[in-house]
Amino acid sequence: MKKLLCILAAVCTLLPFVCISEVKAVSFPLQTPIASESAVLINLDSNTVIHQKNADTKQMPGPLVNIMTAVICLENCQDLSQEVTIDESVYSYLYNIQYPDDLRFAEILDGDVLTMTDLLYAMMLTSSVEAAETIAYKIGDGKTADFVEMMNKKAAELGLENTHFTNATGMYDTNQYTTANDMLKLTMYALSLPYFENIATTFTYTPTVPNPKSHPKIEEWIWTNSNIMMDSEDDLAYSGAKGIKTANLDAAGRNIITMASRDGNKYLAVLMKAPLNTADGDTAFYHITDAISIFDWAFDNFSYQVILADTAEVGELPVELAEGNDYVLAIPKEEFTLLWYNEVDVSTISRDKVVWYKNSLQAPVAKGEPLGEVTLEYSGEELGTVEIVAVNNVERSTSKYNMYVAKMFRKSRWFNRALMVSFLLCAIYIIVCVYSYIVFKSKSKPMKPIYAVPKVNDKDRRRRRQQNDDK
Repeated sequence: MKKLLCILAAVCTLLPFVCISEVKAVSFPLQTPIASESAVLINLDSNTVIHQKNADTKQMPGPLVNIMTAVICLENCQDLSQEVTIDESVYSYLYNIQYPDDLRFAEILDGDVLTMTDLLYAMMLTSSVEAAETIAYKIGDGKTADFVEMMNKKAAELGLENTHFTNATGMYDTNQYTTANDMLKLTMYALSLPYFENIATTFTYTPTVPNPKSHPKIEEWIWTNSNIMMDSEDDLAYSGAKGIKTANLDAAGRNIITMASRDGNKYLAVLMKAPLNTADGDTAFYHITDAISIFDWAFDNFSYQVILADTAEVGELPVELAEGNDYVLAIPKEEFTLLWYNEVDVSTISRDKVVWYKNSLQAPVAKGEPLGEVTLEYSGEELGTVEIVAVNNVERSTSKYNMYVAKMFRKSRWFNRALMVSFLLCAIYIIVCVYSYIVFKSKSKPMKPIYAVPKVNDKDRRRRRQQNDDK
């Protein structure tokens, strides 16, 4: 029963996300190129993607997969406060992997007791492999492979068509891949779940269970978010930056998914496969500098602008039987405002795609009457659709209407039926008349006279015949 309730809760949580309006995407060129091979930047307030770069190219996610690990945990763990005893054997196999430097540890030791919430914080803030594997082991009922299957099933549900998971930690695997667009979808879904945003955007966290035996100085057992943009003391600190996840792989570069807010605008950036080093071989954090660059570009160059005013004339539609003008002008039902790039004139936006509900109208037409829809497009990308309505009333001409009624009566169904009935009655009448005439003529013919003829019997007839023979 508890499992059923958990599933129902997950479905209810999913519904708001599913009902979110479709993401609008118009990619504008960056003023400064970024080093990351793939990127997506979306304005979360308007749900508008304003920049994409190789967004559907498959990349290795690294610990970005921890976002899906957290999603599966949040949707399948009935009690996040339950305590878990750490078993090192669950993740000890990772000590001998091909790229050991890819692993991140949170100093969680064998025998430590932590809550599921603690494990989520450790994983999201530090990419802790101890936490990720323990979560997968617990939720998968002792089988991490089953947990990975749940991850892939969820990916299919969310429409992540270019994503495949092979582990919950994000360690190197050529069969584990995703795209910037898929990670954007996953992250937006995760942000719709309770607790996720709070966990993923926390800067520092101290476990709720002290474990004094293995960690005598609790103040030293503090987990810090790996996104240094949140660290006010770091040279790469960025005002308004929050979480969400960083990822490094020796064989695939650096990744980051992060948010930033300023002046009432909120953006989410996904940057993948940034180089680990400079051309000289020095360590570099291009994923961070790319994030700073792309956020600055968005905050400095985008604003909400009126794309289509509610007074703009979109077109005109013919009106029959009108008093005066035989057409009506169409204007938007309401003003259409959109987050727009300041360097691009809104007049370049096409509004030629108009679909009318009817090819023509018949007076009277009321002001505000729906006439059709206009679709706004830029560089082949659809920005939105606005309903258009009549700008004013159009009165009906009495004389035109009377002439129309007279003309249309001859074409009406009832008029045609009346003619058919009339023809039928006339035909019947003619038939009756002809029939009556024939009958009358037959009765008025003169009768032939009938003369009396003496009756001759057989005896007389024989006698006469005999007399004739004798002669």
